[in-house]
Amino acid sequence: MGHKKLSALLVGLTVLIAWMSQGMALSEEARQQGIPTLAPMLETVTPAVVNIRVVKSMPTSTRFFFNSEELPDTVKRFFEQNPNVGRERDPRPFAQGAGSGVIIDANQGYIVTNHHVIDDAATITVQLNDGRTREATLIGSDSETDVALLQIDADNLTALEFADIDTVQVGDYVVAIGNPFGIGQTVTSGIVSALGRNGLNNNNYEDYIQTDAAINLGNSGGALVDMEGHLIGINTVILSGNGGSNGVGFAVPVDMVEAVVTHLERDGEVRRGLLGVNIVNATPEIIESLDIQVDAGAVVTRIMADSAAERAGLQISDVIVGIDGEEVNSSRQLRNIVGLMRRDQTVELTFYRGDQRMTADAVIGGIEGRAPGADSHPANNGDFRGAQLRSLGPDSSEFADTGVEVVRIDPQSRAATAGIRPGDIITQVNRREIQDLPAFNAAIEEGGSYYALTVIREGQPMLLFVP
Repeated sequence: MGHKKLSALLVGLTVLIAWMSQGMALSEEARQQGIPTLAPMLETVTPAVVNIRVVKSMPTSTRFFFNSEELPDTVKRFFEQNPNVGRERDPRPFAQGAGSGVIIDANQGYIVTNHHVIDDAATITVQLNDGRTREATLIGSDSETDVALLQIDADNLTALEFADIDTVQVGDYVVAIGNPFGIGQTVTSGIVSALGRNGLNNNNYEDYIQTDAAINLGNSGGALVDMEGHLIGINTVILSGNGGSNGVGFAVPVDMVEAVVTHLERDGEVRRGLLGVNIVNATPEIIESLDIQVDAGAVVTRIMADSAAERAGLQISDVIVGIDGEEVNSSRQLRNIVGLMRRDQTVELTFYRGDQRMTADAVIGGIEGRAPGADSHPANNGDFRGAQLRSLGPDSSEFADTGVEVVRIDPQSRAATAGIRPGDIITQVNRREIQDLPAFNAAIEEGGSYYALTVIREGQPMLLFVP
C-alpha cells in the first residue's frame, strides 16, 4: 500500500473514530436530557419473568394415527405435536409446549402462570432469565380464571411487586414480557386499551385488562407491567383469526391473581364461595320496571333454599349495589367478587328494595350457595380437595357401616392426584375413626398439612395421603 493511500486511510479512521465518539457522547447526553428508554426498568423486571416448557402425555389413540381435529382445543392451540408421535417405535406419545411465568415470591419460589399452559402437563420445566433450569411443582391451578401457581427450589430469585390495580387507567403505558413462540424472552410495549373486559368465555371468571402490546402464543403466563415495573396482570389470551397478534390481548388483573393465589396456596384449588342467587344486570329497562333509584347493580331473580342469601334475608327483585364496601355495577362483577371469597366468610351486602337502601350480613356458602349448617343433607356440602362426599347411609355399602362415600371427583383436583376415586369409602382420618360427614369435617379441621385417609375400595382397605 502506498504512502499516500496509508495516510488517507489513517485520516479516515481518525475522522470515523472522532465522529463515533461524538455520536456516543451526544447519545449519552441525550439520555441524560430525558430521551425516554425502558432499559433501566427492564433491567430490574426481566429477571422475574421465566420461560416454561411442559411435556404433555397424549392420548394412546394418537400414538399411531394422528388427527389434529380429535385433539382438545387447548392442545391444538398451545402445543405442537412431537415429531416422534405417530411412529410405532415410540411407545410414549407426548407433546411439548412453551409458555411464560412470573416470579411473585422469591423466598418461596412461587411462580404464577396460566392454567392452560400447564394443564395436564406430565413435567414442567422453568428456565430462569440467567439460564438456570429447574423442575417445577404444581401447587394448584384454576381453569375458571386461567391462573396456576408453581414452585421451584432456587436461590437469588427476583420477584415482581404487585401494582395497585385501582390506579390503572385506560391509556396507561404498559409492557408485556414473555416467551412468544418459544423463541426466548421478548419485550413489547403498548397501552391499556380497556378495563373490565369479559364475555370471552361466559363460564369463566373474567375481568380482563385489554392491551395493544403485542401478545402472541407463548406469551401466555407472562407479565404485563406498568412503567414503574409493577405487575398489573398476567397475559392470558388474544383475539386473532390467524393465531398472531392483532393488538387485542388480554391479561388477568393482578387483584384477581392475588385472590386466586391465596386459594391455591392454602387449598391447592379455588373453593369458590356462593350466595345462592340467580342475578341479572340492572339495565335501564329493568330499573324502570322496578321503579328504583339506582344507576347499576345486580338484580336478584331467584334465591336458593337454605342459601346464604336466604339466610341474609334477601328477596327477589332486590338490587345488590355493594359488597363489603366495594361498589357492584353488574351481575358478573358480583359473581367475580363472591367467587373468590372464602367460604364461611361474613360479608356486608348493600342493596335496594324499592326505594329503600338496606344492608345485611351474609355468610358465604359453599356448593349450591348453601349456608354453613343450613342443610341436613350432607351430600350437598361435603367437599374435600375436589372430592364430593356424603355420609354413608344404612345398607348403602356391603363393605362398611360408617364413614363417608366419595360421590364424584374433579379429575384435576388434589384428591384425584392422591388417588381417591368415586365409590371409595373413607373410614378414618389420621387413624381416627369417623362415623359420618360432620365427623369427617371435624377431623379435617384438626389435621395438619397432610391427611392420612383410610379408604375402603372394593372391600380392600388402603391408605392414601392427601396434601
